[in-house]
Amino acid sequence: VKFIVDSLDPAMELGVDTAPLKSLQEDQLLFVFPSAQGTWTQQERKRSYKMFKRGTFKDATAAGPLGSVRGRTGSIQMEMEQASVQRHGFNEALSETISLHRRPPEARHPECFGEKYSEILPSASVVICFHEEPWSTLMRTVHSVLDTSPRQYLQEVLLVDDLSQNRHLKARLGSYVSGLDGVRLIHSTRRLGVGGCRTMAAAKAKGQVLVFMDSHCECHEGWLEPLLERVSQDRSRVVSPVMDVIDWKTFQYNATQWPVRGVFDWRLDFYWELNPPLQEIPPEEAVLPLQSPALGGGVLAIDRNFFQSVGAYDPGMLLWGAEQIELSIRVWSCGGSMEVVPCSRVAHLSRHHLPYIFPDQEMLRRNKIRVADIWMDAYKKIYYRRDTLAHLIKQVCGPEERLRLKRSLGCRNFHWFLSTVYPQLYVPQDKLALSGEVRHTHICHVCFSLCSSTLLCFCYSCTMWALATVQTTPGRNNSRGPLSGQLVHQQSQMCVEAVQQAGLLQSKTGEVHKPTAGGLYLKPCTRHPRQQWHFEQLVAPKGN
Repeated sequence: VKFIVDSLDPAMELGVDTAPLKSLQEDQLLFVFPSAQGTWTQQERKRSYKMFKRGTFKDATAAGPLGSVRGRTGSIQMEMEQASVQRHGFNEALSETISLHRRPPEARHPECFGEKYSEILPSASVVICFHEEPWSTLMRTVHSVLDTSPRQYLQEVLLVDDLSQNRHLKARLGSYVSGLDGVRLIHSTRRLGVGGCRTMAAAKAKGQVLVFMDSHCECHEGWLEPLLERVSQDRSRVVSPVMDVIDWKTFQYNATQWPVRGVFDWRLDFYWELNPPLQEIPPEEAVLPLQSPALGGGVLAIDRNFFQSVGAYDPGMLLWGAEQIELSIRVWSCGGSMEVVPCSRVAHLSRHHLPYIFPDQEMLRRNKIRVADIWMDAYKKIYYRRDTLAHLIKQVCGPEERLRLKRSLGCRNFHWFLSTVYPQLYVPQDKLALSGEVRHTHICHVCFSLCSSTLLCFCYSCTMWALATVQTTPGRNNSRGPLSGQLVHQQSQMCVEAVQQAGLLQSKTGEVHKPTAGGLYLKPCTRHPRQQWHFEQLVAPKGN
């Protein structure tokens, strides 16, 4: 049974009219409440309403007239928004009020509108894997692909449910998808994770090009053709659109500046890097694709045969995390290339935090360890020196099978990758040093790691700063004079001191300076407790 409700008359009362609907299941029954905005225009009658699941307003519906409900909808909606952010990492309650067919504002460079593409492009299978994705963001992604993709190129949309448990992703989703032309739904019988889910879908896909897309995206008009054009010119080329951002709280669209490329650091964390500013690029070059050391996993287009021949996604990677780094290094090292295509744009929903359904940090760390052990050769020591706990984790599944794949494909080593693909990544000449966790004995908690031979980086109060040439003295005195448990800045011979609250700084001459905020400061070395640090989980890497 399907009900389509455009709007309700503000004077309408609830109660008697709802009785015949009680036979519906809870996930099928929706009450529709108009927004309390005073006089309604014709447009508001069609779109300005809020939708809530049955049971949300049990007390309100008992009150009778809709007018008596309106005074409570504001606070109730706020509670719903907070709950949705806590559950999913974004404002699902607001998402439910937004059209499934909205289009992002135009953000392409004017030169893109003059671009000509081949009349014969390869067919595409858009693969959208999801796990417990809210209905509104999932369906907005599907409709966005259908609304913006030329049907002569879009072979199919493959929706792959990675063992979700929510009821709206079962029978309701199957019924809905059955009415969408060119959309197929596949339910996995076990939890596969990002890489496993995409690999399974690739084996069932019919298109010549696989376009992997996250389940909370919105496509620009003309996003697909530039990607297919680049892949058709070189089947070993893997491409990404410019990834714009949808704000997790307001669902506002934010265009990403161009040019941008994907990179990663020595902790194997991926991020997008602006390089260089667009103002420095001649207009005729503003639409040229930019080679990228890595690509994010939000949207990725790759030839289906090349994807299979290069090893698909690593089956040894656990559920989620670092799979885009692994694939990027492998594609470059084993004969392929990667680039960002500026005339293709897709917006991706950001998150305030990762929801509970995502794996924990240990699982992410295990994936990074696997990447380092298989692909980074001797350079993996740099990663291990920046992730203390990585030394303490033993791999569950050895990488022997992927190492054999690496040899059989004749893949280049990581030194080649650094010198040819990503020469901008600074290679620190690390010396043997301690790394780990440091806690102030009375005040605060600081994580540190050795950034290079002369930099010890601190993460304190969500900011990152560094002290040049820091000498740590855990558990012993030395000839230079600092006490046990101090951090000494070698150039100035001053010690790191933790200040908890704002106060007055007094110089050696007795002069009092302006108040200072709490934080970490370089102060003359004394026996003061604020200069005492307790070192935990220390690791001294073997070898140089």
